[in-house]
Amino acid sequence: MLQRIEAEAGRERPFPNAPRTLDLDIIDLDGLCRAAPDPILPHPRAHLRRFVLEPLRDVAPGWVHPILHRSVEELLADLADQASAVTALP
Repeated sequence: MLQRIEAEAGRERPFPNAPRTLDLDIIDLDGLCRAAPDPILPHPRAHLRRFVLEPLRDVAPGWVHPILHRSVEELLADLADQASAVTALP
């Protein structure tokens, strides 16, 4: 269903991991955890992506990662800490 919406919006898939004009993913589904079949839930890299977490904070400010048991605010703080560590490297 999500791929159909992407196609109707004009998304093209010229090669794997090509830049995308639209990318729809299921981040979480009522706390369901599963490794297979697709979709893997929660999304396996959502907690590492600021562009996912910031809008998630806006629409679901009380969201807690069902495996990591960390709030969206904590996950965003983790990303800020990682960025600070990288910029502090000599």
